[in-house]
Amino acid sequence: CWFVMCNRVKCKLVEHKIAKPLLSTTHQLLVLANILFGCTLQTSKTFHPMSETVIDGSVAKQGGSKALNHEIIARCTTTNARVCKLALPHYTCDTPMFMPVGTCGAVKGMTTEELENLDVHLVLGNTYHLALRPGTELLREVGGLHDFMNWKRAMLTDSGGFQMVSLLKLAEITEEGVNFCSPTDGSMMLLTPERSIQLQNDIGADIIMALDDVVSSTVTGPRVEEAMERTLRWIDRCVAAHKRPTEQNLFGIVQGGLDVKLRERCCDELIKRDLPGYAIGGLSGGEGKDQFWRVVLQCCRRLPENKPRYAMGVGYPVDLVVCVALGVDMFDCVYPARTARFGVALTDNGNLQLKQNRFRDDAGPIEPDCGCPTCRGFSRAFLHSIVSKEQTGARLVTIHNIAYQMRLMRRMRAAIAQGEFPAFVRSFFSKQYPKGDYPGWCVDAL
Repeated sequence: CWFVMCNRVKCKLVEHKIAKPLLSTTHQLLVLANILFGCTLQTSKTFHPMSETVIDGSVAKQGGSKALNHEIIARCTTTNARVCKLALPHYTCDTPMFMPVGTCGAVKGMTTEELENLDVHLVLGNTYHLALRPGTELLREVGGLHDFMNWKRAMLTDSGGFQMVSLLKLAEITEEGVNFCSPTDGSMMLLTPERSIQLQNDIGADIIMALDDVVSSTVTGPRVEEAMERTLRWIDRCVAAHKRPTEQNLFGIVQGGLDVKLRERCCDELIKRDLPGYAIGGLSGGEGKDQFWRVVLQCCRRLPENKPRYAMGVGYPVDLVVCVALGVDMFDCVYPARTARFGVALTDNGNLQLKQNRFRDDAGPIEPDCGCPTCRGFSRAFLHSIVSKEQTGARLVTIHNIAYQMRLMRRMRAAIAQGEFPAFVRSFFSKQYPKGDYPGWCVDAL
């Protein structure tokens, strides 16, 4: 019906000689109602017919329907933990949430149906790698990455900035952007803020990330400030290049290394842009845990209460629990799938190294209280026998590890909502560290 009406209104717009560019989506609906049905719809705001800008009194704001609604459902009265509803175009997510990484549109070893069955709300894709394979021209032709990978829930794409660290030897960073040498065929790609946003507009994720200048968290000196200031200059170029603000949410990324003043300045400047959400970047790169948690807490305290907060690259279960207590809503990491390929299973009682001989005759599941397909159907002994020899072994452990992360986040959300989060944290750490040898940084952070 929408396409039929659009065709009709397009003809009528020409007939009524309304000039291009076409009106905003909301204004098109108003004109459509008037032309086709002879009625006039009233709004509380005035829409300028030649732009997406809403004029509300003397204040000009970006117009159009919002692609994100963030609602705080419950708070912990002891910590900064909170439960929120994050309504996105493709799915309404519950936070705190963990987001598995599907770099090229697939989480290694898993189908999208399996991810959905494990209650995954949102998956990640990487703009740089997707631009190389399969290419955004193909994705644009098939209607975006959602349809291409058969994923009906929410999606987030990284801007490609992290490759400045992971592919540092193959990258040249300038004010214009980053010139990458492909690790596969040696071809060059200039990734500018504008190009990154264009690629992400073609991919079609619910949340897209601004291109930032990323340096390793262990780097010190003037390069850290240079990267932070460039990140601020680039965010304005990203905002200007974003063509789908009513369908996709552009998040900014806080940089500044381990420097308190640089992080503070970056937070304050990004807040001025009034973005839909904010990420804490540049961590989990080898810095000390005592420095890690202090940066996370500083950013959570400074970023807006009514916007989602996303800690990039955080995925160890202990880190998740601590960062939820500090006020983070969203996490991503390759850790659950990557560590599974080394035969490591995540459990409440710590990691199980399934390659070890002690599991050779163990007929029990990875975790007795886990209901994932792996734990329901396969023993530790079976997994021990194949995990380092067959792809099936890595796949089965990946399924369990993703299920574990999802279950951990559900239990934290339930504990926060029920006012029992401090008790949950104590119980979690007593199982992870039964001898009471808790890491000092966790004790300090909590």
